[in-house]
Amino acid sequence: MSARSPLSVVFLLHVALEAPLAISAFWSPTSLPFLQMTNTTLVLLKLYTAFTAATCVTTLLVHPLPEFLPGKRALAIGLCVYHSIASTVLFQAPRFIPHSFGPLFESLKVTPEVLGLAMVVWWQGTLGYVSMTRKAT
Repeated sequence: MSARSPLSVVFLLHVALEAPLAISAFWSPTSLPFLQMTNTTLVLLKLYTAFTAATCVTTLLVHPLPEFLPGKRALAIGLCVYHSIASTVLFQAPRFIPHSFGPLFESLKVTPEVLGLAMVVWWQGTLGYVSMTRKAT
């Protein structure tokens, strides 16, 4: 068993889904299709963009690392918590984006929790790497 799991692609999935929003919100936050934008929401959006950009950078940095390293596992837990909270908040919030991914995604209630679940799958799928490393030391 090598020190890398194919499940590590979930880190790149995080970057692929979060980076476009971070880049768009950084350069032109008013071009995003949010309803009722105010100066306060623009400031909060910029702060969220900084957080999202930071998670994208750290995710890119840990992606090539072995699965058993505590830093990679800590980031995965942090992203699980982030995506769980974000999906709960967004799922319960009134609609603030006037666009949809279509009736199929609406009926399936696709939310950010899908990525949080993917991080949990990575965590469980790589426990063998951690136990293998513990036995070797």
